[in-house]
Amino acid sequence: MSSLARILRSASALWPFYVGVILSSILVAALGLVSPFILREATDTIVSAVSGETTAAAVTRTIVVLAAGLLVADLANTLMSNIGGYIGDVMASRMRQILSTRYYAKLLALPQRYYDNASTGTIIARLDRSITSITQFLQSVSNNFFPMVITVGAVMVITAFYYWPLTILLALIFPLYMWLTAKTSVKWQALEAEKNEQVDLAGGRFAEVVGQVKVVKSFVAEVRELASFGRRYGATVETTRRQSRYWHWMDFLRGGAMNIVFFGIYLVLFYRTLHGYFSLGDMVLLLTLVNMAKQPVFMLSFLVDAAQRAVAGSKDYFKVMEEEFEPTANAQLVATTQVSGTPNLADQTPAPLPPGDPVISFEDVSFEYNRGEPVIREVSFQANRGQRIALVGESGGGKSTLVNLLLGLYRPSAGVLQICGRDIAELSAAELRASVGVVFQDASLFSGSIRENIAYGRPDASEAEVIDVAKRANAHGFIMAFPEGYDTIIGERGLRLSGGQKQRVAVARAMLKDAPVLVLDEATSALDTRSERAVQAGLEELMEDRTTLIIAHRLSTIADVDLIVTLQDGRVGEVGSPAELATSGGIYAQLLALTASTDAADRRRLKQFGFMADGIDHHEEEEEELHQQ
Repeated sequence: MSSLARILRSASALWPFYVGVILSSILVAALGLVSPFILREATDTIVSAVSGETTAAAVTRTIVVLAAGLLVADLANTLMSNIGGYIGDVMASRMRQILSTRYYAKLLALPQRYYDNASTGTIIARLDRSITSITQFLQSVSNNFFPMVITVGAVMVITAFYYWPLTILLALIFPLYMWLTAKTSVKWQALEAEKNEQVDLAGGRFAEVVGQVKVVKSFVAEVRELASFGRRYGATVETTRRQSRYWHWMDFLRGGAMNIVFFGIYLVLFYRTLHGYFSLGDMVLLLTLVNMAKQPVFMLSFLVDAAQRAVAGSKDYFKVMEEEFEPTANAQLVATTQVSGTPNLADQTPAPLPPGDPVISFEDVSFEYNRGEPVIREVSFQANRGQRIALVGESGGGKSTLVNLLLGLYRPSAGVLQICGRDIAELSAAELRASVGVVFQDASLFSGSIRENIAYGRPDASEAEVIDVAKRANAHGFIMAFPEGYDTIIGERGLRLSGGQKQRVAVARAMLKDAPVLVLDEATSALDTRSERAVQAGLEELMEDRTTLIIAHRLSTIADVDLIVTLQDGRVGEVGSPAELATSGGIYAQLLALTASTDAADRRRLKQFGFMADGIDHHEEEEEELHQQ
């Protein structure tokens, strides 16, 4: 239960709700205790009339008043129960908001390494399961069990006044129940963890399949994916059989032990009433009080089940929350995961750095994703304002790693990387990324309107600014062809747009960001030749007056760059202009020769460098290779 206590402590902003729940629970318990005393008085009054000690007429008014008292007490109890329930519901909702916001903030502040080893579906499943189980437990405690616990305490005080052995018998129930529950808990949680693992794996695969359903259908893999999904949940059914069988056997033992204790309590009450120690009214009072205590004891079974789920869920939650932040994570994200409540978040994207020379500088930079396995080694080159730099090398040679370092997704293992004359070690992730624009091979658009996607980096951009960059990116024409124009909803990942259209929107998005450093990571490699020409026109406009780092897939797209940096096995091979490297006999010269060749083997060699022969559509090239194979 320490996990639940930890959550309650961390959500200290909810203290007014905690106070409200406690006060309403005390009032509910107090009002609930009024009825047994009224019943005692009514019982003794009626017995006195029936036994002839007084007349019925003499006590009629008293009985009416007592009945009215019961009505008032019950109405007040109903009112306070609902007020307490309202407070508990809102508290649980606020708790969900706080926990969910902190979880999301934590995920956004985690380094890229975390996502390299995590499934999107699993991350989402944990959010739903962990936080839902916690808030449901909290709601159950505040709305039902907490008022009953206070009632039990009051009942034990009253029974002690009448006959202290009754209190001892009542008190025996709780340690006995909790001892049997503790014996159940360890095994139950282990089995719950097994189920959660299978659900997470199934959910992760589910998200992948839905996100790439075209691939699944094209390979006729629907039945295979469904069978795998079904097996995962089938495994949870088998685990549930073992878990439920064990739980209900232990619950039978708990319930049986309590039944025996209550048997002793009833026996004492009946015996002492029979021998004149208690009046009939006293017996009615004590029986009512004991049954009031009996209800929350039997509710423990349900509550412990909810608590076990909450504890199991909170372990997954805190496992994520204990991950290390990105070294230079956004301060607002860090604060959201640490402070009580949800702070007033404001979009405080810093302005790009002034483009001081050198705009890009790698000085003996090395990096390794896994310890002892370097990907790039002692890379050194510089780019000044307005220069265009092309990275050339075989696939896996380190080109994309350099891009990841520029974007601050990873930090160099050794060496110094500077942007706009500043060491990135001195910059926050927000400052660094505000200074680097990027157009990836995959446009990576969001569901929503075209306008929202173009203005993603600058949500406050005016209509005129959005239209201006769309025109410069060669996108305005196709956007206005839609009936809704810039308000067109493009669907998840921009499914309503063609590849070329998505990429032109991505170019416009990068233009509007207006960062001094631009990265083009194979920005047109996934397009056909016609779309590539349209996008390339926008890229030419985008590269104006910016320092650009290019990973290209055709030599013609880098023929006019200022500098080519060749990479081989993670090291810099050559640095020079296209003209200089064309005659050096190095990688670039080899690529020129391979591009001019029509031999299939040379074409395959060219593709190892991530390049395609100029003038040949890459889709046609792939079909030609398949035909030859």
